[in-house]
Order: sequence, then structure tokens, then C-alpha cells
Amino acid sequence: MDGSLALYRHSLALLTDLYQLTMSYGYWKLGRADELAAFHLFFRRPPFGGGFTIACGLGPFVEYLRAVHFEAEDLAYLATIRGTDGQPLFEAAFLDHLGRLEWTVDIDAVPEGTAVFPHEPLVRVTGPILQCQLLETPLLNCVNFQTLIATKAARICQAAEGESVLEFGLRRAQGIDGGVSASRAAYVGGCAGTSNLLAGKLFGIPVVGTHAHSWVMLFDDDLEAFDAYARCMPNNCIFLVDTYDSLAGVRHAVAVGRRLRERGHELLGIRLDSGDLTYLSREARRMLDEAGFPNARIVGGNELDEHLIESIKHQGGQIAVWAVGTRLVTGGEDAALTGVYKLTAIRNGDTWQPRIKLSEHAVKSTTPGILQVRRFTHEGQFVADMLWDQTLGLPAESEIVDPLDPTRRRPIPPDAGHADLLVPIFRGGKLVYEVPPLGAVRARTQAQVAALHPAIRRLTNPHEYPAGLAPNLHELKTQLIVAARARRS
Repeated sequence: MDGSLALYRHSLALLTDLYQLTMSYGYWKLGRADELAAFHLFFRRPPFGGGFTIACGLGPFVEYLRAVHFEAEDLAYLATIRGTDGQPLFEAAFLDHLGRLEWTVDIDAVPEGTAVFPHEPLVRVTGPILQCQLLETPLLNCVNFQTLIATKAARICQAAEGESVLEFGLRRAQGIDGGVSASRAAYVGGCAGTSNLLAGKLFGIPVVGTHAHSWVMLFDDDLEAFDAYARCMPNNCIFLVDTYDSLAGVRHAVAVGRRLRERGHELLGIRLDSGDLTYLSREARRMLDEAGFPNARIVGGNELDEHLIESIKHQGGQIAVWAVGTRLVTGGEDAALTGVYKLTAIRNGDTWQPRIKLSEHAVKSTTPGILQVRRFTHEGQFVADMLWDQTLGLPAESEIVDPLDPTRRRPIPPDAGHADLLVPIFRGGKLVYEVPPLGAVRARTQAQVAALHPAIRRLTNPHEYPAGLAPNLHELKTQLIVAARARRS
């Protein structure tokens, strides 16, 4: 399995918000806990002002759901919570119900590493409403953050144009789980390795690293420091050259590199972590080449993100490996994905009844139904996504309707191929999906991004990918909105 929960040694059943339990208690108290409902997880805008988002976090959620149950300690804690009258908030019989709970939900999801777009469901959960409600917070917790970081990593790797990107963010990450989850998601997004040893152990991600400034500062100068490191670890020599004077550090790295070569080893490269990376990398490249080290790589660091990497490359920088930390593992300018989890249908006898949430802001109105996403492809490229309702079926019209502007409609090419994105993960609470190795998920990300039009992939002012509603789903949504507003008047 994924390995995420090996980080913890106790129950995660209370990794949720109190209101999930209060609502679940209400369903139980009213005798409605087993009524069938459908919820969908989706987001409203792509992060970073980008044209695409990379789905991530399903693997850890699968492991969570396979393992989670309410233990005696969890129930004992819930029994201590009091209402404003000083009485227990939850009846003992309800807590007993939680203790006996066995998951029976059906879950369908977009595989990790898939390019996704606003308003499309990443996950669909159907089953008893109490169970669906209990899964809201942990599902969002797993998917929102890792989707954010995988997307950031994909953008950074795109800016690097095929050069290696390393995730070096553990020291700046948001706590232990933030660091481990970020390393996993960064690898899914395309990073080649991480400095995080725990993530390497849990997920099989390649680990990288040599020494920091403290090693150099232990000695009188960096020449002595590099020489000492080379004697200790001759098969791992990338020297951090900017402790005192970057270009002098490059000369000292070259001198030690020659001694390494005499002993049958090779200088792997140098690392620049401050200063004008464009100028310094160009000078360092010239110095290394003239000294006979054309294969020594230049590693660049220092508060990098996709925009700075793109700028350095356009200015002729000679960095071959990008060590990215803070702005990757924290999401940089975007603190969170706008992921939400909304009720879209309830079961009444043999039929599903759609449900809709309205808002003064059109973007916050939800799409009703039992939803699926059909992706259309043409000549190896993604051309459009159609959000459709499985209870209505596929429409006769081969077009999509913009969910925020129904006057905007786009025809689907008649010869386009297609595939539905949501696939079965759990049926009746049992896992029916084979979680792929993380390397395969990483490869999927790369293939998905490559299948997007370059105008959608670009980092600044990307084109909007055509993703909309099936015409019959648009009509259903419109009817529900009109009916809901009539009831309010």
C-alpha cells in the first residue's frame, strides 16, 4: 500500500471536524442514517492562475479508509464532549453505533496524476448518508493539499524543460505530515527526488543530498571543507560553493575534483544557493568546462519557483538541476486548493433525486446529480471534458455548456475519442481498485500534461480548457435553480 499511515500509530477516526459528527448524530437520531446519498468532491478554480490541475491524494485516502474505525479511546473521548447544558453531546447508543460501523460506501475517483479542471468531480461518494458525511473532512484533507502540491510541482517541472527538479522543502514544510505529504505529491507532479528520508522510506522516492553550509563553516575555508568531504564520501561529491565567494568556491571544487579523479572518483557537480544564479551559473559552467569537467552538473537553489526558473533559463542560465523548497512544499502564492464536498443527490425508493446548492455567487452554485466526466481526445490531445449525469444518460447533442455562462457552448469533434475519468475505487466498502505504484502515477502526470495544448500548459495567462456540462444536465440544473428561487419568493 501507499505507506502514508505508517507515520502514525493510533486511530485516525477523529481526524475530522466536530460538525461531521453532529450531523451524523442528527441523521441517526432522526432514523435517516442509512438513507442513500451522493456527494462529490470538486474545486472551483485552478491554483496558481494556471490552466490545469493535477489530481493527487487518492492513494493515502484509500489506505485511510481501509484502516479507519472508531476505537474505544475515540468513543471515550466523544463521550466527554458536552453541550451548552452540560449534558453529553452524543448519546451512548450513538457512540455504540459508531463503534460497530462497517463501511459500505461506493467510491469512484479520478486516478492520481490526471489533469483535472474546475467544477469536475475528482471523487464521488455514494452510500448511507451518515457514512458519506463522516468521510468529508478526511477526504478533503488528503486530496486538497496533495493536489495543490502536485500541481505546483508539475508547473515547476514544466518550467525546467526536462531538467531534473529536486524537492528540498522539509525544513520549511507545514509540520511533519505537511512535509511527508508534500514530498509524495511533489514526486507525483514530476520531481525526480527528495531530500526527505522519511518520504523516501515510506514511498520509495529517490533521496538526494550532500552537505550544507555548516560543513564548510566547520573548516577554515571551503577548499579544506571540500577536500575533507571528498575523503569521507568520494562517491557523493556535489559541493556547495557559495558559503563565502561562489566563484572562488567553484575553483576550489575544481581543485578537489582533480584529486578525486586521481583516486578513481568523479566530481558530480556544484551547488549554487544564493546570488545571481544566471550570472554565477554561466561563469561556473565556463570554469568547469575549461577545467575538464563538462559532466559536472550545476545545481541551483534559493527560493525558486516556476517563474524564477523560467526567467533564469530565458536569460541563459546554465543550471542543470533545480533544488526547490519553500515555494513548492507550501504551495507558494496559493495556500490551499479550493476543494469542496457537496451533496448532489438523495435516493428515494428506486430513483435518485437531484439536490442543488444555490449562492449569490454563480461560481458557488453546485451541479446536481450522479456525476461523471467524459474526456474527449483528438489526434492525441485532450480537446474537451463533458460533465454528465448518469441518471439522465448521455445527451444526443455533441456539445458542452459553460457552467458559468450558458451562452457559451462548444461542439465536440464528431471523430473525437473519449473515456470516462471516474473509475470504481470501493464497492460496498471493499477496495476494488489496484492502487498503482507511485512511479506509475508520476508517469501518468507527465503523459497527461503532454496531452494538453501548449496554450493551456503555459505558466502565465493560459487558455481556458473547455470543460462544461452536458446540455441535458445544464437543463436539469437550470430547472432546479428556477424551482428553488420560486420557493424562496
